[in-house]
Amino acid sequence: MNLITLFLLAIGLSMDAFSVSLCKGLSCQKFSLKNALIVGLWFGGFQALMPCIGYLLGINFQSVIERVDHWIAAILLGVIGINMIKEAFSDEEEKEGGSFEIKEMFLLAVATSIDALAVGITFAFLKVQIILSTFLIGITTFCFSSVGVKLGNIFGVKYKSKAEVLGGIILILLGQKILFEHLGLLNL
Repeated sequence: MNLITLFLLAIGLSMDAFSVSLCKGLSCQKFSLKNALIVGLWFGGFQALMPCIGYLLGINFQSVIERVDHWIAAILLGVIGINMIKEAFSDEEEKEGGSFEIKEMFLLAVATSIDALAVGITFAFLKVQIILSTFLIGITTFCFSSVGVKLGNIFGVKYKSKAEVLGGIILILLGQKILFEHLGLLNL
């Protein structure tokens, strides 16, 4: 996986965290750099940790399913992307609380990084450089999340669904790219 593809994947994965960060910013009466950094560290940290866990799980099963790894990657990224797009059009209200306490941030960080766990499993099959990958995913999510708090404080949730749709589309396209490359239909 080249650096551009990895960066696009990082952007796609960070969209859930970005969306929640917008909501966190909306719930704040006044913007605080400290709160933006707290959100960025929680979300960026978990977005970096979860692919590592997924990678370790995937590496143990690599020899068993190496023949279908490209299909697994395409399906997992596709499902994650479709779910992100569905969430963007869902009428379900997300919890919009101003709390930055450990318990709430932990739950939000886990919830927004589950898809990164699945991506980590695909990394094991694709033989991706896990340290570089998780670093880039974590830094990208940190930046998007920190900025998301500020933007949420300014604009509210006006762009939340658009960010989720964009993230979902990116993940679906990356899954298809992996599949097409493996099948020899695409040489990027």
